[in-house]
Amino acid sequence: MNRHLPAHRTRRHALLGLLAAGALSLAAHPARAQVAGEKTLRIVLPNAVSSGVDTITRTAQPALAKALGHPVTVENQPGAGGVLGVQTLARAAPDGYTLGVVSNNVVIFPSVIQQLPFDLNTDVVPIAVVGYTPIVLVVNPKVPASNAKEFVAWLKSRNGEANYASGGNGTILHLASAMFVDEAGVKARHIPYKGVGPMLNDLIGGQVDFATAALPSVQQHLRTGALRAIGMGTQQRVAAAPEIPTFVEQGLPGYVVEAWFAVLGPKGLPPAEVRRIHAAVVTAFADPGVAEAMARQGNVINVSSPERAQQFFKDELAKYAKLVKKAGIEAQ
Repeated sequence: MNRHLPAHRTRRHALLGLLAAGALSLAAHPARAQVAGEKTLRIVLPNAVSSGVDTITRTAQPALAKALGHPVTVENQPGAGGVLGVQTLARAAPDGYTLGVVSNNVVIFPSVIQQLPFDLNTDVVPIAVVGYTPIVLVVNPKVPASNAKEFVAWLKSRNGEANYASGGNGTILHLASAMFVDEAGVKARHIPYKGVGPMLNDLIGGQVDFATAALPSVQQHLRTGALRAIGMGTQQRVAAAPEIPTFVEQGLPGYVVEAWFAVLGPKGLPPAEVRRIHAAVVTAFADPGVAEAMARQGNVINVSSPERAQQFFKDELAKYAKLVKKAGIEAQ
């Protein structure tokens, strides 16, 4: 993936959304070795059930538990567009028993929400950017289009009356769809939902026309025909879904969006615990079963160092501030 795009193209590219990767840790105190396995670790997801982050985290959950020697629970806290989940993480004790798995959404929050109950620069500790997941634009089967050319023509014929869904106002899926509308030179109305699950329910039911989503969250619906894929927001076709063409090859070279997922800890997490958690993430995602599942879902795993993750978050905060401004989304 190209991380050195010229400025005019950077405005049209986003490292997306979706989605998610999990991690756990052990508590940082002398008794740690003596109580291993006695206390449950929780992974807080500021994302709804059925989201890309949720799918990826639950897939890796058993391997993560094994790598750290503790039982693991996954808690979905998508309230307030995901702000509630990040707030829970930010207020957690830095003992290694509460971690978060997040998507691009978290670096968008400061640009779309006027008063956040946390400071992303100081209240959380990036531990690892785990990888990336493909973003696909999907439509309700009633939409009379099966490729980008037909879809853009249909949108133009609707004169702005077509609508698209997202998992919430200002989320990465909102931005991904807004960027498509901008790239295609069309108009469409945005309808935000409280999470990816409700968004997909109404998209399948025909209440909305289209949406962008992480591939893992819609693979089953594509197989059953409940949804139809128009194109993939990647530079090249994805091995997990080679039948879906990219928008680049369909004449929209500026539309490339990729969703990343990362592991965070609360502020004050000791450096030794950061390293321990990071090592567990590397081990868990190298597990053959997890690696096979990630490939099947189309995810690209490339676990960053803690140092790289921390710089990455700073860069992404600045990047999305520009994208939000370009998309015309006002802070609320």
